[in-house]
Amino acid sequence: MHTCKAATIDEYLAPLPPDKRAALQWLRRHIKAAAPGAEECISYGIPAFRLDGRLLVHFGAAARHCAFYPGAVVEAHREALKGYDTSKGTIRFQPDTPLPAALVRTLVKAQAARRARPTKRAASAASRGAGRRRT
Repeated sequence: MHTCKAATIDEYLAPLPPDKRAALQWLRRHIKAAAPGAEECISYGIPAFRLDGRLLVHFGAAARHCAFYPGAVVEAHREALKGYDTSKGTIRFQPDTPLPAALVRTLVKAQAARRARPTKRAASAASRGAGRRRT
């Protein structure tokens, strides 16, 4: 597994083997294209993108694969992900067989739409605050 204290995505990618670095650079470009307003960051020690201040997706390298972490949208796109090693919120792939660009775009846009919806907690807090009178 890739472990370092990178401050930027470029720093994270630099020590990787060329095949993993190229695969993750490719994924990075397609995430940016799907969410042009997203900001790059490092979160939980791996590359990520934030959109409107909220984490959108992560990606990274492990000992035997690369991974894309688009979150809960994985389950909704299970059919399109047949043939990939998936688990809750994670898609693992080999560097020489990156995810199709259209699939990355679909997953990023789906996650962005999901993140844009108010959470149950935020909606509940808003409804509690709506009934209060300010004095």
